[in-house]
Amino acid sequence: MGLVEPAAFSDDPAQIEMVKATIEGMGLVPKVGAHVGTRYGYLAGTDRQRAADLNAMFGDDSVRAVFAVRGGWGSARLLPHLDWETIRAGPKLLIGFSDITALHLAFAARAGFATIHAPNAGNSWPKISWESLWHLAFAGATPTFRNPATGTPDPAVQERWQTVAIRPGKARGRLLGGNLSVLTALVGTPWLPDFDGAILFLEDTGEAQYRIDRMLSQLALSGILDRVAGVVFGQCTRCAAGVEDYSGFTVPELLEHYLAPLGVPAFRGANIGHVANQLSLPVGARVEIDAGLGSIRILEPVTA
Repeated sequence: MGLVEPAAFSDDPAQIEMVKATIEGMGLVPKVGAHVGTRYGYLAGTDRQRAADLNAMFGDDSVRAVFAVRGGWGSARLLPHLDWETIRAGPKLLIGFSDITALHLAFAARAGFATIHAPNAGNSWPKISWESLWHLAFAGATPTFRNPATGTPDPAVQERWQTVAIRPGKARGRLLGGNLSVLTALVGTPWLPDFDGAILFLEDTGEAQYRIDRMLSQLALSGILDRVAGVVFGQCTRCAAGVEDYSGFTVPELLEHYLAPLGVPAFRGANIGHVANQLSLPVGARVEIDAGLGSIRILEPVTA
């Protein structure tokens, strides 16, 4: 299992040792990238150094999958420096989330194989996250993922794990998306995949409501929202304006505004994003969503 830092740095050797122990606890043998632990400003080495680690892992036949240690910012800066010929010739799972969204989307556009949106190696691995990764990466299974049962069908009851259908129905397509901020930053670049008929999934953290509005507007104005077959919005963690007596739009209201008129199945509240117990999902694989049930059914294995 290759360990790389495509974005922010980890300069504490003890933290890297803990990450290695996590990988060993998964029954895997960690192989640490040459520049893991390097610091260049707020990045884990220069763009070329971080890209070199990724290129090396995908060119190494002894490495079966590549795990991002952490997110932060910086993955998009690597895209012009990646050896896409080597990456396409040596398909292996890329695992991570948050800023790693830039890599997931670029791989969907350029590499031709699925990756996994899952906790980074340096994050915690609760049961739901681990089991969903295990089904995808170790068992080669095609499971159906849902939040745990809330115990009540009443959408007015504010309970943990509640999903809400914005527009009920089922839809199939290629699962594409990730962090909303990172995705919208790639709009207009050659690093986004084709969203025609895709199932779009989104999440974010630390963004005020007006910024969520601005980013959803960008997806609408760029034509991306009009092309998708369905939408899953996960969690928007700490997404609040931070002002007293706030009277603007809420995130659910914004989602209703942008997603309901699309006329495609859509739901919110999936446990995807900067939260504990987040689901691990295959980016680039075909899935079926049921917005009424709040489910995501994987239609094809991501490993042989």
